[in-house]
Amino acid sequence: MDKYFRVELIKKTENPAQTIYAAMHQDYSSSFVADEQDKWPSESKCEQIIIDRLLKYHHYGPLEHPTITFNVGFFPHSVMQQARTHRVGISFDVMSFRYSSEPIVKAAQEKISIEEVFYCRPVGDYTDRNGKKYFYSQEQHDRDLDFCKLAAIHYEMMLSEGISEEHARGIIPFDVRQHWIVSFNARSLMHFLDMRWKKDAQLEIQQLCDLIYPHFYDWMPKIVQFYKETRGGKNKIAP
Repeated sequence: MDKYFRVELIKKTENPAQTIYAAMHQDYSSSFVADEQDKWPSESKCEQIIIDRLLKYHHYGPLEHPTITFNVGFFPHSVMQQARTHRVGISFDVMSFRYSSEPIVKAAQEKISIEEVFYCRPVGDYTDRNGKKYFYSQEQHDRDLDFCKLAAIHYEMMLSEGISEEHARGIIPFDVRQHWIVSFNARSLMHFLDMRWKKDAQLEIQQLCDLIYPHFYDWMPKIVQFYKETRGGKNKIAP
C-alpha cells in the first residue's frame, strides 16, 4: 500500500448498537423507548439482537441512525471520483484545487517530494478490466513522475503570471492527491464496502476500504463480523 494513504477517525456515534436497537424497538413498541433506556440490553447484547432480528432477514433500515466520520488523506483524485459514485447516505467535503495550490507549488520548488503530491501506481504486474495483463516498469514509473514534476512547474509558472488557481488547475495531472472528510451511517458504509471492496474494484479504493474496515470493526464488532462473513467484498446488492 502507498505510504502516504491515510484514514483517521474524526467522530462516531457512541453505543451504536443501542441506537440501532432503540430504532428497531420503537418500530413495534407503543412505549416511548427513551423512557426505557435503563432497561436496554448491553451494547454487545444489542449487536446480537440486531443480527438475529434484522440482518439475518436483510432488514437494514434501523442501521441508518448511528454515524461515523473519517478524514481520508493523500488518495488520488481517481479514488475520489469513484468513491462519490453510488454514495447513497454518504456525505463528502473535499479538498478543492480551486483554492489549495500550496502542495503543488512546494513540489515544483522541491520543498516536498513530488510523490507526496501526485500518485503513480507502484511498479509491478497489473491486469486491466478486460483481463489484459501488463507490467508497469520502474522506467515508466520514473517517467510519469517526471511528467508530474513538469506539470507542477508549469502550474507554478501560471500562478506567477497572475492566472487564477481555478484556471491553472486544468493542467494538473489527473491523479493529484486529495484529502476529504466523509461521513457514513452504518448501512451506507456497508453499501460502500459492497461496491468498492470487491476484487475487481479499482486497486486504490480497495486499499481505502482496507484502511476503513478496522475502524468499522472497532465500532460494532459483532455486526461487522457478520457483515464480513455474509456479504463483505462479495459485491451483493447494497442493503
